[in-house]
This record gives sequence, C-alpha cells and structure tokens, in this order.
Amino acid sequence: MLLGIFLLALLATAGVGWLVLAPFGPETETFVEVAPGSSTTLIGRQLEAAGVVRSQFGFDLLRIWKRGTLRAGEYRFDHPASATEVYARIARGDVFTKTLTIPEGSNIFDIAARVEEAGFGTRQDFLDAAVERTGLVADLDPGAKSLEGYLFPDTYRLARKTTPAQIAGAMVRRFRTVAGQLGLKKNVHEVVTVASLVERETAVDAERPLVASVLMNRLGKNMPLMTDPAVIYGLELEGRWRGVLGKSDLAGDTAYNTYLRGGLPPGPVANPGARSLDAAMKPAQTDYFYFVAAGADAQGRSLFSNTLDEHNKQVAEYRHALKKAEKR
Repeated sequence: MLLGIFLLALLATAGVGWLVLAPFGPETETFVEVAPGSSTTLIGRQLEAAGVVRSQFGFDLLRIWKRGTLRAGEYRFDHPASATEVYARIARGDVFTKTLTIPEGSNIFDIAARVEEAGFGTRQDFLDAAVERTGLVADLDPGAKSLEGYLFPDTYRLARKTTPAQIAGAMVRRFRTVAGQLGLKKNVHEVVTVASLVERETAVDAERPLVASVLMNRLGKNMPLMTDPAVIYGLELEGRWRGVLGKSDLAGDTAYNTYLRGGLPPGPVANPGARSLDAAMKPAQTDYFYFVAAGADAQGRSLFSNTLDEHNKQVAEYRHALKKAEKR
C-alpha cells in the first residue's frame, strides 16, 4: 500500500510538473487582456481559453505556490512557453506596448500622421481630439483653439488599443511634467508660442536662446516677426500648404502671416521640446534683430545680425553659396 501511495504521489507530481513546466501555447500572435481586479481563477480561465496554458488548474497551483501579485494589462504570446514563464510575465507586468515617437517641432498634422502610421487610429481622429480636448490646457492657455504646443514631443510606449484622445492626454500630461521641471508657470501661452517658433527655426541647441532673443527684440520694437514657420502653419490650417513657400504665400493674409501682421501669431505653430521652452523663458541678451536660419552655411549655423544692411549681406552670401553648391 505504501508503494502504491508513493507511485500515486510520483504520478501526481509528474502530472503537475508537466502542466506547469512543459512548453505549451500558440505558434502565432495571441493577445490576452487582464482586466484590473481579475481573480487568479479568471485569469487562468482566460489563458486556457486562448490556448496559452494547458490548464487553468495548473496556473491556479502556481499562484498558490508563488503567492505573487498578477498585474492587469494586455499580454502578447507568440510561442510555446511553460506555465511558469507565463505566470512570471504576468507577475512582473510584462505588458505589450507599441512605440510612438514624436520628434521635437512636430505640429498636430505631423503627429496625426504618425498616430495613424503606428495604427492607433486615423489621422482625423487625432486632429479632432486635438481640437476637442482643449479643456486639458484651459488653466494654462484659456484661449487655446487646439492642443498645439502642449503635446510634448517624446517617445511613448502605449497599449495596443490606446485611442488618439488618450494619446493626446498622455502628451499633455508629459508637457505638464516638463513645464513643472522648468518652472514654467507664467505667460504660458506666450512662452510656448515663442518656443514653437524657436523649435522650427533651429535645431542647434546653442542657437535657441539667440533665436529667442531676436524674436523678443523684434516684439519689443513692434517689428513684424517675419517667420516662415508661422506662415507655413497658417497655410496648413487652411489646407493650402504645397510644401514650398512662395512669394504669393508670403503675400497671402492669414492670422499666422507674421510678415503682414504684428506681434506673435495667435498660438503655437508646433510642439517644442524642453530646450526650446527653456530658451523662450530665458532668451539671450543680445542686440540682434535679424538672422538667417540654421543651414544657411556649410556648417549649419544660423547667422545673426544687428542691422538690416548686415542681414541683407548675409542673405546675399547665402544665396551665392547655394548657387555655387548647385554647380558642383
């Protein structure tokens, strides 16, 4: 009888070992979503139904043995694995995410295209969310017509079913975090608008405070800003941007045409990163009123000047350098 009991125990142990240690599961991509508050029994039942584990019973035994906490989220399984491996993944919260990278200086149209490309929804869904969810920044910018400027450029790791509206919310929350770190509390609308222009005018970190100084100096003298990125943004809003800025575009009156209208444009024209926000908060102290944007010389440096004559000379030199380069 003792031998029989021993053999039965051995068989039971082998059976349990087979349930929890032998690889099992799908050969193709399978998703299982664990809802917050789900019991171990329910999770085991989901995994068994999806063909991820052999038996709910074996998964329940693991839970009793390990006494770990299982984390909610969506999990991706694409190869046979032991129940212990499956359990460990859910216990450490190894949820499936997709990456969405938004470069500094992207505007809502750029972001919307990337959202659609990443499979999180349509371009129009994101544009609608950017306009409809201005309440997210009402305390920062009560007059905001969209979330432009407050969608912080960064790399986001998102659940597969994240909606465009949820993405917009995550980007605004990230903006608030960075703004808090920088100490941005006052004149938020103005700072973000200036920072968006700085972001689109130069990618050279050392130049950002200098570009900001030009903009602030011109505003102080009631000079038109004459910034191409603002004109382009106005055309994008009206669906008239052709990819190349022509004389007719500069002569066309939109709310964002800073050649024809004084002061800042109505709002941000892009979403600036931390370095441009910092530059807009702390512009360099200069006498510059003009600059030829970065990329105008072989080393990719912006050219700054105090007077219009000096600026015109730099523009002429730039054009000459371009023609010379084209002949090579």
